[in-house]
Amino acid sequence: MGSIVAENRKSLMLFSGRGFPELAEEIGQVLGVAPTPSDSYEFANGEIFVRFKDSVRGSDAFVVQSMTEGVNRWVMETLIMIDALKRGSAKRITVVLPFYPYSRQDKKHRGREPISARLVADLLKTAGANRILTVDLHTAQIQGFFDGPVDHLFAMDILAEHVVKKFAGRPMTVVAPDSGRVRVAERWTDRLGGCPLAFIHKTRDPLKPNQVVANRVVGEVEGRVCLIVDDMIDTGGTITKAADILFDEGAADVIVASTHALLSDPATERLKNSRISELVVCNTLPLPPEKRLDKITVLSIAPLLARAIREVFDDGSVTTLFGGLS
Repeated sequence: MGSIVAENRKSLMLFSGRGFPELAEEIGQVLGVAPTPSDSYEFANGEIFVRFKDSVRGSDAFVVQSMTEGVNRWVMETLIMIDALKRGSAKRITVVLPFYPYSRQDKKHRGREPISARLVADLLKTAGANRILTVDLHTAQIQGFFDGPVDHLFAMDILAEHVVKKFAGRPMTVVAPDSGRVRVAERWTDRLGGCPLAFIHKTRDPLKPNQVVANRVVGEVEGRVCLIVDDMIDTGGTITKAADILFDEGAADVIVASTHALLSDPATERLKNSRISELVVCNTLPLPPEKRLDKITVLSIAPLLARAIREVFDDGSVTTLFGGLS
């Protein structure tokens, strides 16, 4: 006998970073796989240490990490987790990033600026990641920054199902908060049965981050429920100013649907004092109790991530989860 024949058995293993372990637990419950236990801690000088307690040899490893507040810490922890898996002989490493960090730095606006979204992709690849699975990238071009497969998931169906159920029968207009979100808003109008589309014409000072000047609304909004759609809510300046101008134009109500709730200060205070009746978000990032307002509705992204992980593990098609949308 000139060879040894081994039975090829695939093993799915789930690994959780410390950014939002509750989401990994929820994904594991849907999959029927508990996250692999690990020792993770910081040394006195801030260096991060990670060691997995179970063997990872030959596994199809899925690393779930939510890049919440203190993003640099979680980026570094993710890289260390990937390196530990690579050196532990994992067969394939997929990084599940519900929120892709540094996604707003996807191009140069002026000279001598970084493209940090590309840098993150390079770091993940160098560390040993074979694949990235993420939700609602700030711009689709980020998929091309990573030298390997990128599965780009969309939370629109999860958010739209809630909106349709709650506001069925009322005239609605989908509003893009700026011209850059018009393509996303067009997908929403198709999903909601072809309702009107509007957008806010605004200016932004490139020297002053998180400061927006809204000018005017273009589209039909008078007497209608206006649904502002965006990929992320950071300080809340964009959506609260957009809501003000929509009400000035005669909107009957303003609601907001956004995938990622960063809600950096003073977002909570702005939302609390705004005329927005509801903000619908997904739990791609943790929302601490002090930021949970009555007008904020949080929907779970875990079932979608679990289905995508299962498709990747089974060598199936992630695209079919969205009817061919990519």
